[in-house]
Amino acid sequence: MPASAIATEPDWVANGRDGMARAFSDDYDIITLDRMLPGVDGLTILTTMRSIGIQTPVLMLSALGDVDERIRGLRAGGDDYLTKPFDPDEMTARIEVLLRRRQVRPSQAESALSVGPLELDLIARTVKRDGEEISLLPTEYRVLEYMMRHAHQTITRTMLFEAVWGYHFDPGTNLIDVHMGRLRRKIDPPGVKAMIHTVRGSGYLLG
Repeated sequence: MPASAIATEPDWVANGRDGMARAFSDDYDIITLDRMLPGVDGLTILTTMRSIGIQTPVLMLSALGDVDERIRGLRAGGDDYLTKPFDPDEMTARIEVLLRRRQVRPSQAESALSVGPLELDLIARTVKRDGEEISLLPTEYRVLEYMMRHAHQTITRTMLFEAVWGYHFDPGTNLIDVHMGRLRRKIDPPGVKAMIHTVRGSGYLLG
């Protein structure tokens, strides 16, 4: 399934050029995007989507299942990555998780989170440190939001994995390492007091 969207009826196209045009319409609740499409590959579509501000959740599908390829897909802005062949029920479950995550809206009483110099706007989905806006990818934003909601508490890798990705922790994956490393470089650049700390043998702490 090269590219599709969950709506009243799923939309489907068989090549990258048409897929890019549909994705850029920004009319979809979620997109499943094949990594290897004729015309324009899925990674190019995803990178271009994120560069112009389209934040539709994207589930990447690919026969390229090695770690480096998964990392490339996630770093390009993918919200999840599923390697072929896969069980259709697993794909459905992952789509449901992404849709639930998209449907969550902050209440009027809660429009922002603040921890020290960090400010997170839940409505605009923006992050600032010391008043300077920080550009985060969707998954990085969700990791930071979860950590800010649990500031000054030790967050285990299992807690973070299940809260952000929505399924049970796989000790063989390095998803958390990839995203935490990138988040740290953005939140704690050289010359500022570090806010994200590793709790050896336990997980992480923000504060």
